[in-house]
Amino acid sequence: MTVDPAKFAQHIADLVRTIPEDPEIARAAGLFAKAVSGGGVIQAFGSGHSEAVAMEIAGRAGGLVPTSKLALRDLVLYGDAPRSELDRYDLERDPSVARAILDLAPVHPGDLFVIISNSGVNGVVVELATLVKQRGHDLIAITSRAHGEAVASRHPSGRKLLDLADVVLDNRAPYGDAVLPLPDAGASVGAVSTITSALLAQLVVAQTVRNLLEAGEVPPVYLSANVPEGDAHNLKLEALYAGRIRRGA
Repeated sequence: MTVDPAKFAQHIADLVRTIPEDPEIARAAGLFAKAVSGGGVIQAFGSGHSEAVAMEIAGRAGGLVPTSKLALRDLVLYGDAPRSELDRYDLERDPSVARAILDLAPVHPGDLFVIISNSGVNGVVVELATLVKQRGHDLIAITSRAHGEAVASRHPSGRKLLDLADVVLDNRAPYGDAVLPLPDAGASVGAVSTITSALLAQLVVAQTVRNLLEAGEVPPVYLSANVPEGDAHNLKLEALYAGRIRRGA
């Protein structure tokens, strides 16, 4: 047996074909459209590789303008934590970090939260989800049900991200994320979660825009900054949310 990249490509192709059938995508898009129509901002958070998916939601060409990215580095960028704080190996497992990140963010009552975590069990994501719900916000999770249901929570409550979200988008990643087993190694390569989570994020945005158009609204959508007039278009729309959206470094 050997590692076959073609099998990874086929696995992803199968997921790309079936994930759009998930009815939770429409539910998530309904919450997105509700937030945008009501003047809210979509607050996206992911740590580790999940931050890449938050970047798919916040500030992406073809994406929605009223979006903001929360991140672990906000502790340094917007707070007074030392740079060395980001070097802690257990940072994303520390529940107390979540309150600090949330308190530093320009959050309004009508904002919607999207929390991305493949496992959905680390202290930061579970505590952030808990605080978000306590403060009355709608919450969408992008996570792996297979992985999350197979491992114990690292939060004192014993809860997991998928227990707290109003809508759970399952990225279909297996336990451990990777799908190509190595011979006699007890390990695998070919991680799934970033690809399928990004797909889910883009599907929700596309359905949201469709919902807004069908409601007679003009969707506030980014142009690429690398096309003529892109900057002017984007800055005009961003001005409508002055002080409420940020991208971080």
